[in-house]
Amino acid sequence: MKSHREAADPLRKPAMLQKDAVAGESNTPESIPPQALLARVLERANLQRALKQVRQNKGAPGIDGMTVDELPEYLRHHWPEICAQLEAGRYCPQPVRRVEIPKPDGKTRLLGIPTVLDRFIQQAIAQVISAQWEPHFHPHSYGFRPQRSAHQAVRKMQADIHQGYGWVVDMDVEAFFDRVNHDRLMVRLKRHTHDRDLLRLINRYLKAGVRMGDHTEPTIMGVPQGGPLSPVLANIVLDELDWELDRRGHRFARYADDSNILVKSRRAGERVMASVTRWIDDTLRLTVNPRKSAVDRPYKRKFLGFTVSRSGAKLKVADKAIDKLKHRIRELTRRTRGRRLEHIVAELRKALLGWKAYFGIAEVLSPLRDIDKWIRRKLRCYQWKQWGRAGYRELRKRGVTVREAWNTSKSAHGPWRLSKTPALTLALPARYFSSMGLPALVAR
Repeated sequence: MKSHREAADPLRKPAMLQKDAVAGESNTPESIPPQALLARVLERANLQRALKQVRQNKGAPGIDGMTVDELPEYLRHHWPEICAQLEAGRYCPQPVRRVEIPKPDGKTRLLGIPTVLDRFIQQAIAQVISAQWEPHFHPHSYGFRPQRSAHQAVRKMQADIHQGYGWVVDMDVEAFFDRVNHDRLMVRLKRHTHDRDLLRLINRYLKAGVRMGDHTEPTIMGVPQGGPLSPVLANIVLDELDWELDRRGHRFARYADDSNILVKSRRAGERVMASVTRWIDDTLRLTVNPRKSAVDRPYKRKFLGFTVSRSGAKLKVADKAIDKLKHRIRELTRRTRGRRLEHIVAELRKALLGWKAYFGIAEVLSPLRDIDKWIRRKLRCYQWKQWGRAGYRELRKRGVTVREAWNTSKSAHGPWRLSKTPALTLALPARYFSSMGLPALVAR
């Protein structure tokens, strides 16, 4: 019979594979040569951290249909065999499942969803590779790195503007994740990743293929979005660009494949755009998208969902981000949903708190106040529609005068028009929605 500890630890190796490991200690020798990175990937502590992260991230199944919740039990039975394959260099990743995600502009973004087992192994690799490369990454790279965030990238851009860099070179690399050159990436990886076994495994993930229906296509370029390893590999590719910009003395901030270079004049910006575009094409073998790239004033461009005000360069939520939020709110407050107002507010609360956690650093607050008012009006409209014929009685119960309640309930206007009347504002004030748990984007 298995002990309780063996049953609880899906990553535990059998005694024959532990190689003199003492119970409770790592499965690898204490002194690992710097080049033996695969051994670090397969350390129990690293694997347990990877498993925890994959389960937190959730996500859809890959081509084998296995869910994240089924992974621990699968590992409990199969991990010793998988681990032996990884150590012997015999493990072959499965193709990723192609998924098309709609974008706000009507186009689609292609994602490659690995199996949960491959997501787990990729996460374990990413943790080791990230730690290996982290000391060498440029300080103005902010995406997918520990202790760094999109907020820091936006603040860096704002600080450069305040120092007199009033023009932005906004560069968009066309289909970056789909067009990364595998050979250049592997050469770049070898600079700080010297373990041939690990490099071979990463190369197999790059070339695992894409499954679309019953057909599998080979992948000869690109790193599929959807796997934990892709963001780290993207940073390794674009780190070369960061240091080139640094060598040229440019002010910039980069988050994944989204880069902004700050300059002092339009002429300088156009010169930088032309020279950096050539460098990206010749050196990285990637293409700058001319339709999405531009030299312009920062308040006319967006960066990571933000822009700045024309006066004072205060942080402001970009119009597209506001439009996307309003679209989500319209979906949740659709009058035909037939759910109680309490349920609608609970769903709104979840959406608004998540949005506010990211966009709460905005300094221009008037558009957010307008959204707060608009949300309350949407909820008044929703509630009035639900009251139906009981509208007059509900208004009177909430302190509306007989005349106002009568005029409102007998009005020929529709619910949206009536949602702005004094009667509904009095019956359903802001504090009423606040008491139900509706958060405000701007504190009143």
